[in-house]
Amino acid sequence: MPITSTMAVGNPIYNLEQPFKMIKYKHLFGPVMSRRLGISLGIDLVPYKYCPLNCVYCEVQRTTHQVTKREAFFETREILAELDSFMSTNPHLDYITFSGAGEPTLNSLLGQIVNYIKAKYPSYKLALLTNGILFSDPEVRKEVLPCDIVLPSLDSATQEGFEKINRPCPEMKVEELIEGLIHFRQEYKGIVWLEVFLVSGINTIPQEISALAKAINNIKPDLVQLNCLDRPGAEDWVKPIPLHTLKQVKAQLSQQVCVPVEIIAKVKYQPTESQLDSEIIELLHNTLKRRPSTAEDLSAMLDIHINEISKVLSQLYQEKKITAQRPSRGVFYKWIS
Repeated sequence: MPITSTMAVGNPIYNLEQPFKMIKYKHLFGPVMSRRLGISLGIDLVPYKYCPLNCVYCEVQRTTHQVTKREAFFETREILAELDSFMSTNPHLDYITFSGAGEPTLNSLLGQIVNYIKAKYPSYKLALLTNGILFSDPEVRKEVLPCDIVLPSLDSATQEGFEKINRPCPEMKVEELIEGLIHFRQEYKGIVWLEVFLVSGINTIPQEISALAKAINNIKPDLVQLNCLDRPGAEDWVKPIPLHTLKQVKAQLSQQVCVPVEIIAKVKYQPTESQLDSEIIELLHNTLKRRPSTAEDLSAMLDIHINEISKVLSQLYQEKKITAQRPSRGVFYKWIS
């Protein structure tokens, strides 16, 4: 059966089984082809760039609201109404995923939304992408227990590395993050894939790798995934890591941990270019050839979710169709003539 599309004006949505039509969503994005989760429908639970961390590699740029207090940012019924509307098409999905341009666990109504999805759509797997900071809170850990897979991150197990890479709120200690992950793993019966985002010269050195290995052995995830930058991050000095360095880190870490370690692969399968991506690329081409713009500018101008904009910008950047420069207001992309 040929792939057909649904496009959302606002947050783009394409459905693999329904005729092409226009829909607008505020809290949903995708489905996207995830390197780890296959076809994933994203649910964005917090406003743009609300996060306890300000990671130097963040591909949606610097955190603008660095917070740890949980809030009910949106009406739950608003989020669930959008989800019900999309799910009425019986889409083919590998996962429904809590992710976005902020930290999902900051939403204090996360537990209600998790329970609703698991009760109403039991045949769909539920995933959570999180930095794990709030897993020090037993209530947060309890709320996400029904998820099928949780993908937390731990980039450094030393306070120095944690502060250099993740730039947390001043009171945060990496020991508390690790303890929260340990407690979560003890309570959680699902799958845990722990992501380590490598930043050259910081967490790629032997001391850092050994500290990470000790923490990983205590956390006991099912899998460790090594990641690195593939387009401009929050800071210019963060660069992509050569494959041979990734392999060296993998080898060193694998010798010290009792769980599998992998370098995050490209998507398992690549769909034919969807009508959605074609239209976004055309919109980006028409905009960026006239004036350089940030991902945030493009999202606002084109009324397309920042995650979809970022996905296509990453693709275009790797294909060398656009350039990226960083003046004072962020990363500006420009179409190469």
